[in-house]
Amino acid sequence: MRSGFACIVGRPNVGKSTLTNALVGQKVAITSDRPQTTRHTIRGIVHKPEGQLILVDTPGVHRPRTLLGERLNALVADTWSEVDVVVMCFPANEPIGPGDRFIAEKLAALPRVPKVALVTKTDVADKQKIGEQLLAVQELGVQLGINWAQIVPVSAVENDQIDLLSTLLLELLPEGPALYPDGDLTDEPEMVMIAELIREAALEGVHDELPHSIAVVIEDMVLRADRPEDRPLMDIYAHVFVERESQKHIVIGKGGSRLKEVGTTARLSISKLLGIPVYLDIRVKIAKDWQRDPKQLQRLGF
Repeated sequence: MRSGFACIVGRPNVGKSTLTNALVGQKVAITSDRPQTTRHTIRGIVHKPEGQLILVDTPGVHRPRTLLGERLNALVADTWSEVDVVVMCFPANEPIGPGDRFIAEKLAALPRVPKVALVTKTDVADKQKIGEQLLAVQELGVQLGINWAQIVPVSAVENDQIDLLSTLLLELLPEGPALYPDGDLTDEPEMVMIAELIREAALEGVHDELPHSIAVVIEDMVLRADRPEDRPLMDIYAHVFVERESQKHIVIGKGGSRLKEVGTTARLSISKLLGIPVYLDIRVKIAKDWQRDPKQLQRLGF
């Protein structure tokens, strides 16, 4: 029996959260085509007969422009120094760039931690490009003195080589008992997951500058008292924070049309998560320049 933690790292938008969900077999991390969607470490638990693999999905490492960015990068560095295996993602459809090299150089400074390289998103690249990327990843390891334990091409979208990957990662973990009860897929608190599902819905179709400015806080969550036991209803009250008045108008939309779409999408996802119907009340508020304000960052959970 083996058990332990594998941290998934990479620059923004390389498929870390989609990979985590595929390995767990259920959605535990929100996904978006917007960079820097993940803002805190998310643990997904993979149960297999031969052991238990705890995946730690982390924010994308990037050149920070705000205090929030600095804190997210620090969170990643703290995480990968404490795990049993580090998994670095390189998308098959993009050349290795300065951001990838920067992260790999940091990993090279952790000589005792096994490192696995993944070429992700193989569903959007042809065989030649995948082969070239595999060679490029190997060469990067040689240049930086990283002895990759494995280099694996995967597609989380098509579930290609996902089972193989979980087996390979388990083999790199230390011997030990299961760390979580059988059946647990994440240790994320429900309120955090609900806030993330609302943010995921709010990210769809917004302008480039807006995703970084959106934060969600659950103000209250309670079962409605006057409902019979066989027909429960969960009342959830949430605040979506943005940094400027113009952003508030974008989130709400003309006549509240966009906010209604966000609420409908989020409510369906939350109901699926909780297994009961949900009443969702979302209010949009302004927290001016919260990404740069230490007090507001603390209030919003960063």
